[in-house]
Amino acid sequence: MQDTRNLDALAAALFDVVGLLNSPRQDDVLLRLAGVSLDRAMFPLLARLGASPGMSVAQLADAAGRDASTISRQVAKLEELGLVKRVEGGEDLRVRAVAVTRAGGRIVDALARARRTALAELTGRWSQEEQEMFPLLLRKFADAMRATQQALRSEMAPSAERGAGRGRRQTVSAARKPRAA
Repeated sequence: MQDTRNLDALAAALFDVVGLLNSPRQDDVLLRLAGVSLDRAMFPLLARLGASPGMSVAQLADAAGRDASTISRQVAKLEELGLVKRVEGGEDLRVRAVAVTRAGGRIVDALARARRTALAELTGRWSQEEQEMFPLLLRKFADAMRATQQALRSEMAPSAERGAGRGRRQTVSAARKPRAA
């Protein structure tokens, strides 16, 4: 029988991290450190757009783990605040991409500085080796998780074309995806 203690400890730590990242209190900490006044629901989208410019609303919704209509409303609010603008989406002229404006870029920069400050404080007592390995292992984990989701999505796509309910998995409950800010 396989010893699962390490896997159970990993799962427990991930539950803690996801819960902390999704906590409104954590959002408040980052916004306060950045000196930014912005609705907590919108700043992760702005940060994601700053990191991956030119995403469409559908791509942003997929990356954020939210539905496109919710993301579209939040993008509209960011647009009203002058923090983002819609631009041509490249090859497909029907798709409009979302770009961060100069004002939005200043907030993205402030959030990045605050995030670095917070992460430096959290990992400040770690050894140099731990500080270097943690992002590498976390990236490797995230990439593996993304690849698994994409493979599952590809596997399920043909069954969705056959008709509703046939050949599709049923979900008992949907877990909220962690946001990156």
